Amino acid sequence: MFVFTLLIVSVTASHASIFGGADDEPLDVDQAFKFSALQQSDSQVLLNWDIAERYYLYQNRIEITLPEGLELISRSDSNTDTKDDPVFGKVEVFHNVARVELQLARRDAQIPADATVNLSYQGCWEGGICYPPVSAQFSLTDLAVKSALVAKQTVQSTPVAASEQDLYFATFANSSLAALLGIFFLAGLALSLTPCVFPMIPILSGIIAGQGHRANTRHGFTLSVIYVLAMALTYTIAGVIAGLFGANLQAALQAPAVIVIFSLIFVALSFSMFGYYELQMPSSVQTWLTRNSDKQQGGTYAGVAIMGFLSALIVGPCMAAPLAGALIYIGQTGDPVLGGAALFVMSLGMGVPLILIGTSAAKLMPRAGGWMETVKAGFGVMLLLMAVWMLDRIVPVQVTMGLVALVLIVTAVFMGVLEFHAPEVHSMRKVGKGVGIIFLIYGASLAVGVFAGSSSLLYPLKGGIGGAAVAEDKLQFNTVTTVAGLDSQLAEAKAQQRAVMLDFYADWCVSCKELDYVTFADQEVRDRLGQMRLIKVDVTANDEESAKLNKRFEVLGPPTLIFYDGQGIYHKELTLVGVPQPEQLLTMLNRL
Repeated sequence: MFVFTLLIVSVTASHASIFGGADDEPLDVDQAFKFSALQQSDSQVLLNWDIAERYYLYQNRIEITLPEGLELISRSDSNTDTKDDPVFGKVEVFHNVARVELQLARRDAQIPADATVNLSYQGCWEGGICYPPVSAQFSLTDLAVKSALVAKQTVQSTPVAASEQDLYFATFANSSLAALLGIFFLAGLALSLTPCVFPMIPILSGIIAGQGHRANTRHGFTLSVIYVLAMALTYTIAGVIAGLFGANLQAALQAPAVIVIFSLIFVALSFSMFGYYELQMPSSVQTWLTRNSDKQQGGTYAGVAIMGFLSALIVGPCMAAPLAGALIYIGQTGDPVLGGAALFVMSLGMGVPLILIGTSAAKLMPRAGGWMETVKAGFGVMLLLMAVWMLDRIVPVQVTMGLVALVLIVTAVFMGVLEFHAPEVHSMRKVGKGVGIIFLIYGASLAVGVFAGSSSLLYPLKGGIGGAAVAEDKLQFNTVTTVAGLDSQLAEAKAQQRAVMLDFYADWCVSCKELDYVTFADQEVRDRLGQMRLIKVDVTANDEESAKLNKRFEVLGPPTLIFYDGQGIYHKELTLVGVPQPEQLLTMLNRL
């Protein structure tokens, strides 16, 4: 989009020069922005731009790359002005002069004699032209700072490289509208394979199964699209609110009372699947729908839209790099339109598998009869497990294991596991009985695991005799919930010269559990993390202290991993949002 805009303003500037005098022609970029670099002290470098009148330089387009072995400890910019720019919206710019002071420290004993600092910057002429990014470099030898740099500063660093969410943020400024939306749509497709979306599959499938004989391909597709659109609109609105005002609506709705209520809704839906009663819209709503459209169809569509809305807010709150990048863009530019469009398209990408599954489920659904009731009962069990899954966010894991065991064992009994039939019983009933036996064995294992002290749904019998070994094998995290507690932990780690990983976590965060079960379960990752101080930053309460912790590191939601090296220097460029694969985490750890 920037290139397209540049062509437009360039044509405009050329058109103006035809009818104006020579004074209206833009200067060469070197004349418009005169750059120089000066040494201020043993460890300080001043970057200076003398800016011509009617020209301005973007603050966020000044990018600095240091040679290997050199750290940027802090960066201090001179005063800027806020400008409503036609290209980037509201941005901070320099007029007349720009000064950027760098505080440097070296990490390696030897820095090459020919080491250079590379940077790029970009500015515009108010007459109607924006210059392409300009590259510049200067030698450390020329500045005589190479041998004098020290590594004892304690302030936090402002890293050069970009974190993953910052790369998505940069996409807004450097991509065309079509490319931007395409990138975020593909990102949404990738997120559809995460716990952000998985819980919505049984919800949508259960809704379609509840349609009974009315379920067909067209009806399933329509219901799926309505569900996904409601979900996408909710994600977009909640994201724009979070970006503009810093309020995480999804996190706010993870209060225990809200989770309990939503779990009870799942229980109510499951018992309707079992045929104990039929859920209907209130009579007043049905009357209104009768006047305006077909009653049953309108009621169904409204109910599906409501479930899509609630699912986005309560069932599947998650944080990932594309989402974080969009929220950062909205927050820094105040532009909810482009950021909101990216969020909406990303949500549609997340919903594509839901539409495919919902449409297929309607097509494969058996017609009215005994099989239909069996399928509905199956979805009823899934909804009961969804209720337990929701409660898992606020109850101990042993309670979750006990509830899952209860659901599976009772289901196995109703599937006839304890009944004995003649050999000529129907083959499909044999299959159902086999599934019931699996449920019974796994449910019993969970029950035994609870009493044996296990804390794993996947390995319920890892308790009792093996419990001590399991406990020793766990990564040792120090949990903090306040800024003071975090500072104390960081100070201890720095005194011990140990690298640090902060794990921003919340009990209601589903992806946080995936991080524990998948990424942190990798043996190579565990060996590497075992050498570090691990700090779990618990923001479950979502209170004032949680807000301070999030704001300090610009964390938009858990899970987010933050890294410090052994000298106590914060490496923002290594920040990971969401659930990284073990290989990705190891790559970041090796860069410390």
